[in-house]
Amino acid sequence: MGKFINPFTDFGFHRIFGQEVHKELLIDFLNQLLLDERQIIDITFQNPILQPETLDDRGVIFDIYCRDNKGGWFVVEMQNGAQPYFYDRGIYYLSRAISHQGEKGKDWKFNLCPVYGVFLLNYKMGMNSKFRTDVILADRDTGQMFSDKIRQVYLELPWFTKEADDCETDFERWLYLLKHMDTLERMPFKARKAVFDKLLDVADVASLTKDERAQYDEALKRYRDYKNTIDYAEERGVEKGIKIGEAKGLKQGRAKEQRLIAANFKKQGISLDTIAQCTGLSVEEIAKL
Repeated sequence: MGKFINPFTDFGFHRIFGQEVHKELLIDFLNQLLLDERQIIDITFQNPILQPETLDDRGVIFDIYCRDNKGGWFVVEMQNGAQPYFYDRGIYYLSRAISHQGEKGKDWKFNLCPVYGVFLLNYKMGMNSKFRTDVILADRDTGQMFSDKIRQVYLELPWFTKEADDCETDFERWLYLLKHMDTLERMPFKARKAVFDKLLDVADVASLTKDERAQYDEALKRYRDYKNTIDYAEERGVEKGIKIGEAKGLKQGRAKEQRLIAANFKKQGISLDTIAQCTGLSVEEIAKL
């Protein structure tokens, strides 16, 4: 067990970036990500569940869903392994965040606020051999931006290979910390900026309550089981093994994740029918949680 939590576990990611009491961490990370493009003063966390628009539709559960002081919407997702149609899922998520802005009545003039999708990937996508991919709506011939209402940033962390002493910007320091946090014995950079000192306190395993430690241990076990399955398949170089390992790890991890999400929303008083629509679990399963 490392001194600091693993940010690529469900628990670790939400503890660092998804809590109101620690929101200055997410604000600083987004400001460094979008440096000279958007300056965020404050954010408000939103309900991460978007209910189906019709009975036949499926709901959406974001990892983190928030809005900044200028009206911009942010969907922040963490992904540990490749999934079929992942790019399509990203587009669908942002499309739902856009359509969610619609107002009833004919007086609404389609005045949309921009939606940002930030995807932290703990694997290489394979489409581009680079760390950061920025996606915008632009004219095909000129490259000029057509609209700023939808924006995507994909960060493939395995491509980021700088060591601590080589990091030149606060954004690079953020990336180094996210990649190496669970193996660090001390938190570098904390003297450079107050937000890194805050990160030290938030990510310290010793600061967890007994209940939080139990949740983290379970999340860490799921993460390690999944990564071990994938690593073993890759070492063997057997394509079939990779596919089976991915499917098994994703299925088991997703099932546990959905039960955990359902239990949390049940505690918040959300109706069982709504939780069932968004998680795919049955009402009976949710009632037993």
